[in-house]
Amino acid sequence: MTERKTPRLRQLEALMAVVRNGSMTAAAQDLKITQPAISRLLADLAREFDFALFDKQGGRLVPTQETRLLVPDIRRVLELMRQIADVSTEITNRKAGHIRVACLPGFATSHLPQVVAGFLRDRPGVSMTIEPDRPERILEWMVAEQYDVGITDGFLGHPAVESTHVDVRTVCVFPEGHALEGARSISPRDLDGESLIHTRRDSVFFEQLERRFRDAGAELQSHVEVRQFTAACELVCNGVGVSVVSELDAVKYAGQGLRYRPFVPALPHGISLVRPIHKTPSLITLDFMERFLASLAPYVAKEG
Repeated sequence: MTERKTPRLRQLEALMAVVRNGSMTAAAQDLKITQPAISRLLADLAREFDFALFDKQGGRLVPTQETRLLVPDIRRVLELMRQIADVSTEITNRKAGHIRVACLPGFATSHLPQVVAGFLRDRPGVSMTIEPDRPERILEWMVAEQYDVGITDGFLGHPAVESTHVDVRTVCVFPEGHALEGARSISPRDLDGESLIHTRRDSVFFEQLERRFRDAGAELQSHVEVRQFTAACELVCNGVGVSVVSELDAVKYAGQGLRYRPFVPALPHGISLVRPIHKTPSLITLDFMERFLASLAPYVAKEG
């Protein structure tokens, strides 16, 4: 038995063009190729199928019974190929794809949603997974290549992870009507004896904050220990105390019972955008990373 060849896409397009138009001349015009080219495509296809494709009736080419049986399947194949072409174009134009993002819990409810909303607004074919967790778990996911990109803090480096580090400003947050509202900036001496809401004691940020108080000879009066800046802001809004947090989080709570002022001396909060180094990022992932980094620009701490 002679081995049959798989029909080429152009042959199927030529076949359907003749089915639609009833002649090779009109089909050639439809496909914007020459009439001899259409003839060759169909002759080769008839040879591969091993049956006649058309009969002549009244000056028109009419599909044979065998061809009519194939037409529905050929239509589906051509439609699928058009869909594949459309999707590939969307991917190339950064209009389609899926991104898996791991982030700190605070980011999932403060800064990230606005960035994601703007990113997806003109990309209807893009979908995302957002998974909040602690820094240790985010690092595990990056090493295991389970997520495309991670947003974390306290990242100390890993050979399987590529990172971009950004220092953002921190501010002192306090309830509306607090005596600190009249200050232009707030130092550890201004917070001497204030009930302080702060990050966990084993965090790098708390160690730096504690050092600022110690250097200023001020008392850091620990009141509530939390893991996330967003939790600190919620507590401040409810009048529990004051805190020093990332400005990214503070701006989301301004006007909700919270005010903030610059904290001096500067105490930057380090944010790292991380991704698996051995996993080639998609174009849409690179676009998202660029958009996220751009969103941090207004909050970047000045050197020195």
